[in-house]
Amino acid sequence: MHCQGKRLILPELLDTLPAEQARASLQDLVRINRRWGGHSTLRRLLKETVPDGRAFSVLDVGAASGDMGACIRQWYPAAKVTSLDYVEDHLTCAAGSKVAGDAFRLPFGPKTFDYVFCSLFLHHFRDEAVVELLRNFGAVARKGVLVIDLERHPIPYYFIAWSRPLLGWDPVTVHDGAISVEAAFRKNELLDLARQAGLRNPSVRRFRPAFRLALRADSA
Repeated sequence: MHCQGKRLILPELLDTLPAEQARASLQDLVRINRRWGGHSTLRRLLKETVPDGRAFSVLDVGAASGDMGACIRQWYPAAKVTSLDYVEDHLTCAAGSKVAGDAFRLPFGPKTFDYVFCSLFLHHFRDEAVVELLRNFGAVARKGVLVIDLERHPIPYYFIAWSRPLLGWDPVTVHDGAISVEAAFRKNELLDLARQAGLRNPSVRRFRPAFRLALRADSA
């Protein structure tokens, strides 16, 4: 059965498309986050991490359309969010500060942001690259690293394809959705990668039925 073995990383179409062709699938990702657990997982992760009313800064890596950063601004008006994505066109709809840049060579000095955050980003990379990314995040973060990603499980693997007749997902979303889940993590896998990256006090929570994993860790 799919998703029962090790992580399998295959190319995703969205990473190769020009802005016009990518727009529909990016909108699908926002819809998935809003209705199927991305935003709710983020809200709980932040509630457990950030004191109410405090001003803080966040670097959102792989931000794409910036919908997660928009949620942070809505819930925490004093927060300053900077969106970073390797594909400049993906940032067209992102509000606020935005930077086109490489997550492996972050264009920021040590301890620039209170938190470095990413959502549905790490699963694109092999384990050794994930360790490198988390180490980079820890170097740029003053307080901590926050990650939300998919849980590798058969239910989310089949969900997009099965629900397409009802929900009308873009073909790119259908193609990439199953691939993303095959490349996703199990709880202990993500926790082990955070430890390899040298992050302090890492913890990973599983959120269902969202089938999301949320990592919190102190910066290195």
